[in-house]
Amino acid sequence: MVERRYRVIQWMTGDVGQVGVRHFADNPTYELVGVLVHSADKVGRDAGQIAGIAPIGLAASDDVDAMIALEADCVFYTPIIMDVDTVCRLLRSGKNVVTTAGFFHPSPDFRESAELIRAACDEGGASFHGGGIHPGYAGDLLPLTLARVMSRVDTIHVYEVVDVLRDAPPDHIDWMGFGKDKDQFLSEPTLLGLGLPFFAQSMHMIADGLGVTIDEVTAADVDIATAVEDVPHDGGAIPAGTVAAQRHEWTAWVGGKPLIVFHAVYLTAAPDRLDPPWDWGETRYEIVIEGDPPTELTLKGVRQPDETMTHPGYNWTAMGAINAIPDVCDAPPGWLNHLDLGLIRPRGLVRG
Repeated sequence: MVERRYRVIQWMTGDVGQVGVRHFADNPTYELVGVLVHSADKVGRDAGQIAGIAPIGLAASDDVDAMIALEADCVFYTPIIMDVDTVCRLLRSGKNVVTTAGFFHPSPDFRESAELIRAACDEGGASFHGGGIHPGYAGDLLPLTLARVMSRVDTIHVYEVVDVLRDAPPDHIDWMGFGKDKDQFLSEPTLLGLGLPFFAQSMHMIADGLGVTIDEVTAADVDIATAVEDVPHDGGAIPAGTVAAQRHEWTAWVGGKPLIVFHAVYLTAAPDRLDPPWDWGETRYEIVIEGDPPTELTLKGVRQPDETMTHPGYNWTAMGAINAIPDVCDAPPGWLNHLDLGLIRPRGLVRG
């Protein structure tokens, strides 16, 4: 039995937003009352068709003012990059905002934006929450959950391993610099490197959860592997001799010692097609805690009987946030991080 229905606006319909539309249309806990799109070719189309399901009788709109004026409990805000001014407008209108676009924990890197968001929450009597898969789950909630069965924590390692050609959008090849000359790649800012402040939020959340304070977060030199031969993909090929794999490492130091180490490994080829022949295995999130007792936890998709395995990254990203919506709506106003919300109680997941 559904105790309450939550009126939700879906803000943008990219890969994550489409998961939201499909879930809101199928879960009786929610009533989808508005869909905001950016692309002109989506305006006026049925939101269900945009999301790849049957029509749901709700046309998408690009009218921001109309959406902000709409009566709703929550906005599921899923652009790639957050516009803080827009989010604050939504909060001041009295709508709770749950987002996958960033600001998962009030770390020092986002102090100015945090003040704006908190002020908007106070003015509108609304709540704000950021969630997802990483940051927002695999690199913060899972380590803290695993730490609960530990007697002592020495170092926490979080690994994100992604087979890009199988489990990431095609545009990631160019965005992440695959196919670049090695020296050029190492001399320029990288997409993952620029994302360090966002990943550091997860580190601060772990530290806060463990009752310690991070002294600093440092980045190690980026490691790369080059293609032994051309690596074909849907948009062309990664030329032999160019960057075909990359590994980033960030460390949070506490008391002069490394407490949390994040490893981000993105690959486009099998080990025998890389130089050096990196073998990081399949796409997954892996948490390894050195301490008492040494403990490991792995999150990945399920291999089917035909040996195929689809990485559910977009679904995880969307649902890690969506399942928090009822708790966010029912909570007192303010910026609510995972530590504030406690154990989330997902609603409407068990359906006939």
